[in-house]
Amino acid sequence: MRDLGVGFGYLLKGQRWVGRHGKQYGFGLLPGLITLVLYAAALVALAIWGEDFVAWATPFADDWSSPWLGLFRGFLTAVLFALGLLLAVLTFTAVTLLIGQPFYENLSEKVDADVSPDGTAPESGLPFWRELWISARDSLRVLLRAGLWGLLLFALGFLPLVGQTVVPVVGFFVTGFFLTEELAAVALQRRGVDLRARLALLRSRKTLVWGFGTPLGLAFLVPFVAVFLMPGAVAGATLLARDLLGEETAQEDPDQDRDEDRRVTS
Repeated sequence: MRDLGVGFGYLLKGQRWVGRHGKQYGFGLLPGLITLVLYAAALVALAIWGEDFVAWATPFADDWSSPWLGLFRGFLTAVLFALGLLLAVLTFTAVTLLIGQPFYENLSEKVDADVSPDGTAPESGLPFWRELWISARDSLRVLLRAGLWGLLLFALGFLPLVGQTVVPVVGFFVTGFFLTEELAAVALQRRGVDLRARLALLRSRKTLVWGFGTPLGLAFLVPFVAVFLMPGAVAGATLLARDLLGEETAQEDPDQDRDEDRRVTS
């Protein structure tokens, strides 16, 4: 259970790191803002036309009497919006990381160089477009896995009692795991760790991953919060990745923050 606290600690350390390096934080906000606008538009469209879509998809209920028709379609509309919101939470990180690949890659390298005892950061040696392709491919594979989990939990949500208690809790832990995978992938992919190896690495220390990703997933449910936490989440996931790989990390020295900021942003 100690790893739960360690994982949460990396989440806080990542936020503190970007708090001390304002330039990196500012650049890291841009991809999240772009993604937020896109997702907000999609959810607004779902809220406006979701009822029409449900009516189109359930023509067999057209002759139902009141109030059953309204209750049935109202329930399906609410479920559709809830599923869209869940998918938005699950996919927000992946889409933001894809849009902000060069921003977050640079931020992760700065964190690595900052905390590495020798002041260096691992490099993939791959062309940018090759890295982008690998990131997009792996993100799609992770989203398919997350989508299957989402559908399973959605179905289990109809079970009496369990669906209203156990399933939501499991859902948050599943969300936390996949959020951490997407964020840690920035640092791990740069080290040549492929998706299969990343998932095995994360499963080997699930409580560490849950300690980092589950509270982050809960925070992402609050509107706009994800945008402001994303840069720090990438920084924290880089620190977590170093822990998973057993890499040595220099101890933080608050008295040297100003010198570190000058060195990292130069």
